[in-house]
Amino acid sequence: VQLQACGGGLVQAGGSLRLSCAASGRTFSSYAMVWFRQAPGKEREFVAAITRSGGGGGGTSYADSVKGRFTISRDNAKNTVYLQMNSLKPEDTAVYYCAASRYWYGSRWPLGSMDSWGKGTQVTVSS
Repeated sequence: VQLQACGGGLVQAGGSLRLSCAASGRTFSSYAMVWFRQAPGKEREFVAAITRSGGGGGGTSYADSVKGRFTISRDNAKNTVYLQMNSLKPEDTAVYYCAASRYWYGSRWPLGSMDSWGKGTQVTVSS
């Protein structure tokens, strides 16, 4: 599956952005979808993940740093996964990447085990 993320931009602290990641191919619903981010000089880190079918309850996972502020969702009919980011902070500034995974890893997502990566989209939060 090929992925393309978009929706990044410049926003003031406290503001909101919604990222989208569109997938090509017919197998989108076969993958758990994951958002990562990488800030300058730092390692890429897990942000949020959603199961193949999505939904509430056990269908999502979030990094502690974004819980309560970010929401991941997906629309399998549109082959798209979203990341709604609210109450943004300067420390959320990073390049955000979407990834697809055949397996569910809960809260620890190994970078080397993702099946596909999209190109990143820059999110900059000004103070």
